Amino acid sequence: MKFYLAGLLTWISMEISGQTLPKNEPVKFLALGDSYTIGESVAEDQRWPVQLMKVLTENGYKCHTPRIIATTGWKTDDLKKALNDSSLSKDYNLVSLLIGVNNQYQGKSAGEYAPEFEELLNIAIQYAGDDKSKVFIISIPDYGFTPFGKSKQREISLAIDAFNALNKSIAKKKGVKYINITDISRQGLKNPELVAGDGLHPSGKMYALWVERLMNVMVDN
Repeated sequence: MKFYLAGLLTWISMEISGQTLPKNEPVKFLALGDSYTIGESVAEDQRWPVQLMKVLTENGYKCHTPRIIATTGWKTDDLKKALNDSSLSKDYNLVSLLIGVNNQYQGKSAGEYAPEFEELLNIAIQYAGDDKSKVFIISIPDYGFTPFGKSKQREISLAIDAFNALNKSIAKKKGVKYINITDISRQGLKNPELVAGDGLHPSGKMYALWVERLMNVMVDN
């Protein structure tokens, strides 16, 4: 765990804005998304944005409480409307975007999703002071590997892969860091502890694995 943590701290210290983020500079984190970001069916302290800030605080960083703009059931258009109605500042030094599962679940096509996702990414970059190095995208989890989705697992997985192929390509085009956690979500049926009590959403333990993956990606880069 210390190995992963060192990687995350190195990334935050050296890659945000290409500058050092001193420990006396508060970390302002804006997390944008849907049920996976708000942490449906887990306690507030088990949400992955909250877990991430806890790790940083324990290692000497001054962190604001993460600002989470996310609601269960939101599609890309719902998130955009919420952001349009908000009065968020544009000085966040860490911004995440994870959105799209409800587009898929509610029957929207991947082709419709792509331009809306790209527009949201552009907005996310604005909230980071137009510095794309402060922004990262998290892939859409695969709910086919939950009790809720297992009867249609193959169909769901193929659709999630298609959506993720698009958001990954958009991240590459924009030069924004992309973190794939979909394979972790596919452990849900063989490891029930990774699924929340509702049989659909990740548990706090799975979110901890997401944070560990984020750290690992930063070590590898």
